[in-house]
Amino acid sequence: MEQKLTLFELNQWIKDALSSSIPGTVWVVAEISELKENRNGHCYLELVEKEGNEITARARATIWSYTYRILKPYFETTTGQFFTHGLKVLVQVSVEYHPAYGLSLNIKDIDPAYTVGDMALQRKEIIERLQNEGVFDMNKELELPLVPQKIAVISSRTAAGFQDFMNQLENNSQGIKFYTHLFEAYMQGSEAVPSIMAALDRIFEYEDFFDAVAIIRGGGATSDLSSFDNYDLAFHVTQFPLPVVTGIGHEKDDTIIDLVAHTRMKTPTAVAEFFISGAERFYERLTGLEEEVVQQVRETVDSKQEQLEDFAENLHRFVGTFINEKNRQLIKTGNNLQQQVSRFSFNKKYELNNLKHDLHSAFSIWKVETRNSIYRQKRVLKRVVHEAMLKETAGFNRLKELVKHESKRFLTKEQERILRNENTVRLLNPENVLSRGYTLTLKEGKIVKSAILLELNDEIETRFADGKVKSIITKKE
Repeated sequence: MEQKLTLFELNQWIKDALSSSIPGTVWVVAEISELKENRNGHCYLELVEKEGNEITARARATIWSYTYRILKPYFETTTGQFFTHGLKVLVQVSVEYHPAYGLSLNIKDIDPAYTVGDMALQRKEIIERLQNEGVFDMNKELELPLVPQKIAVISSRTAAGFQDFMNQLENNSQGIKFYTHLFEAYMQGSEAVPSIMAALDRIFEYEDFFDAVAIIRGGGATSDLSSFDNYDLAFHVTQFPLPVVTGIGHEKDDTIIDLVAHTRMKTPTAVAEFFISGAERFYERLTGLEEEVVQQVRETVDSKQEQLEDFAENLHRFVGTFINEKNRQLIKTGNNLQQQVSRFSFNKKYELNNLKHDLHSAFSIWKVETRNSIYRQKRVLKRVVHEAMLKETAGFNRLKELVKHESKRFLTKEQERILRNENTVRLLNPENVLSRGYTLTLKEGKIVKSAILLELNDEIETRFADGKVKSIITKKE
């Protein structure tokens, strides 16, 4: 018989084998998928390796509190990036295997230079990907309205940059009015990307109302800008149907969001000035156009006034001549019309008397003939109605007898069918079924119709006609 080992012995064997085959420490490249700090200062991580979106390796790792207090500030100071999940790191680890807790890695050291290089490489790859997909300049190609006054703002309500933006916009020297609505979002940390994308989605629902979108943040550490170098957020901006203006708050650093936005300004205050100066230029243009229009109108009015005076004088002479001529023609036409009306009236009166006499004679003849015709039709109609009444009465009596006969036959059939149904229901009554020796099986108050629904150790209830029992499933075939 082969040697038998306890689980502890097997795990101890694995521990000894790992200790003898793996050197004290090794440098490992991995991505941090999870990171948790406990109140004792220890840091617990999950490291993964990916091919595309598929995880090909996974391991638990620990940084004990003494080491973590040194490594974390060293990494963040060197890289300008928070030590958090989502980073690709190069760490020095020792492999440990505990019989009770399994395999884990103890992180001894970290190389920040590797992460800095990987972040720069990722940024370059994101820019090239957006360019290859043909979307890098899509938002820049949108047309910004001449006077963008309805602005959707994405920022944190408590951010100093947001307060500077609103103060600059509302207190501009020209007194230009702007409508703004804040769509709050986190502007740093792990929640920044999904939060800003969600704000863009909410603005999209009111696309027709707004002229532009302002993403403003204000100053802060360089490490806080990593959220704005995200592919998904950048792609979201390139596809947005409104011009996006950014004021992230860093003069030297251009994030990917700055590069793909319609317009990049250095600070939130500069974004406000951008909108204000656009409105001022348009106002100056309107003022110039107003002066040109006023001058042209004045010149046109003077010219038309002179033409109108000449026209009025000519019209006065023409109207006098025209009225005199038409007056003579009207008198002549009136005399002719009076003669024609007298002759027409005499002729029509004569024709009307003749027509009246002919109409009276025709009406008398029609009246006599119509009276005789009505008497004849009255006698015929009376005879036809009497015959129809006799036929309808006979038909109604036959129909009455037929309905009476069919009703009796239908009631008899329905009574027989009801008796058959009562017998069937009585036979299918559960109490009668149980009294014939059948039983009902229930689980948790529900009828069990298939053995598939039962598992070993399930409690079932079996009902008989005179009682019930409970059973435990010990075997299933």
